[in-house]
Amino acid sequence: MATYTYTARDASGQSVSGNVDGADEAAARDRLREQGMFVQSLVPARGSKAPARKNTGVAVQKKEKKQFFFGGVKLVDLSVFCRQFSTMIDAGVSLVRCLSVLQEQSPNPKLKQILGDIQVEVESGNTLSRAMAKYPRVFSPLFIGLIKAGEVGGVIEESLQRLSTFLEKDMELRRKVKAAMTYPTIVMIAAIVIVLVLTTVVLPNFFQVFKDLGLKDEDLPGMTVFMMKTSEFLRAGFPGRQLIFAVVAIALFIGFKQFIRTKTGKRIWDRFKLKAPVFGKLNHRIALARFSRTLSTLLVSGVPILQAMETVAGTVDNDIIGEAILNARTSIREGDRIGDPLQRSGQFPPMVVQMISIGEESGALDSMLTKIAEFYEDEVDAALASLTSAIEPVLIVFLGVVVGFIVISTLLPMTTIISQLSGGGASDE
Repeated sequence: MATYTYTARDASGQSVSGNVDGADEAAARDRLREQGMFVQSLVPARGSKAPARKNTGVAVQKKEKKQFFFGGVKLVDLSVFCRQFSTMIDAGVSLVRCLSVLQEQSPNPKLKQILGDIQVEVESGNTLSRAMAKYPRVFSPLFIGLIKAGEVGGVIEESLQRLSTFLEKDMELRRKVKAAMTYPTIVMIAAIVIVLVLTTVVLPNFFQVFKDLGLKDEDLPGMTVFMMKTSEFLRAGFPGRQLIFAVVAIALFIGFKQFIRTKTGKRIWDRFKLKAPVFGKLNHRIALARFSRTLSTLLVSGVPILQAMETVAGTVDNDIIGEAILNARTSIREGDRIGDPLQRSGQFPPMVVQMISIGEESGALDSMLTKIAEFYEDEVDAALASLTSAIEPVLIVFLGVVVGFIVISTLLPMTTIISQLSGGGASDE
């Protein structure tokens, strides 16, 4: 037996830590899950060594894991992997043989190596779910839960099919969100580049002409003076000041990323994402669609409701909604119905609560959750379409106003120059 130090969330959603004994890491995780805890980290305790492996091939696995420096396993790779895995299992191919074939034909180097390690684990007598659980950054709790349910029920090929379908739906949703944000991002980058080029390359030539003609700041319109000061500020100290600005911007970005990785920072950021103007409702709908789709997939695979709720809380990618799900899980454990605690959380609309209640009463909760997921996925599609159609003209107008402001600030002094030249010509006569 080895001792492990863990950090986990208890049934009430509070973060707890302590020590737990187990034959290995997987056994220790299972023991904590049986106690109703959602494991966040698990490492060997000081002075305690992890149990030694009997198979030398697994020792090689430890060395090979350190070779992962760059790259990752994409959702599309996992989806194809599940679909192919399911087909071979359904055709009667042995589990070890499936893993060997999938490893050989996998185009992803990281996934290829992981499959080789999993094959060694399975050959040494470990279960597929426990072998996959050693790679939490690749195989999510949902993935592990469905594989484990398939192993218990003897229908692992069905679990893999459901996983593939779920991943395909998730990829489609992510692709739509990215596609909707691509055009605005390109326009904003183009606007920034155009403004920088105009203010640092083109406008200084015009401003030098004004100075050569003897025009002072008080002789120029306010718009022109503003653009002159902006241009001087951007060009001053080149390239030292610009490098400092770039370093500060990168440091702020990295600091923000590190902040939202902390428990407090992620909670603040997730709450902001739900309350943000325009995008708040969109993020809320995405979270509800993911909650419904994930819970439906788990329940139809035979995963118990308490375990399913725990898994869903970790996959919605929002701590506020995840906490509401964990609180609902606690109430369900105490004998409450599913819909009541979800309604009390304030994060689930009445329609979702009512449909879940009806599904619970009729014994068709999984199919009702699928309908909720489809409804909110359609809502997300409609919201993205309307958002894209609204953002396009706004960005075009914004870009036109910015460029127009720059052009007008450059042309206005021309009237002053023309009037001076006209006055000088009249006096000469």
